[in-house]
Amino acid sequence: MDARDVYRTLFDAIAESVERTVGGLSADQLNARPFDEANSISWLVWHLTRVQDDHLADAFDHRQVWPQRWSAELALGLPEGDTGYGHSSEQVAQVQVTSADLLIGYHRDVHQQTLVDLESLTADSLDEVIDERWDPPVTRGVRLASVVGDCYQHLGQAGYVRGLLPHL
Repeated sequence: MDARDVYRTLFDAIAESVERTVGGLSADQLNARPFDEANSISWLVWHLTRVQDDHLADAFDHRQVWPQRWSAELALGLPEGDTGYGHSSEQVAQVQVTSADLLIGYHRDVHQQTLVDLESLTADSLDEVIDERWDPPVTRGVRLASVVGDCYQHLGQAGYVRGLLPHL
């Protein structure tokens, strides 16, 4: 198994978890917040997908999926480049989706682009510095690992909120 296989396995598991976490939920359930300052499933899954889309587009030097279709489709009223990082409670509340299919659709498209990205991955390209703004500078491999970790963190949170739904 090489790095491509490892990352493909990780991102496939993320995509499966997204579908399992949001599948079958109503808009009200997706947008429910356990309390006023908490994140909804909608926000958590939108955010993890935006981060994957944004960061991998940068890491592999291509256009993001979001502005090509999903910004208009989800119509959240947020700036096109917004990924949710640092959102206030009011901004979290603004992320309201009308169906699980929309979140799943956006994530599927990002996942498909991720699989294309991974095809070009080599051992040397993992070590390539792609972001000099950090100390130490960030390599493509580190960025991929960061995105995977972020996705799993937010999926865990979304799963927890889904478990709370009967009590909200």
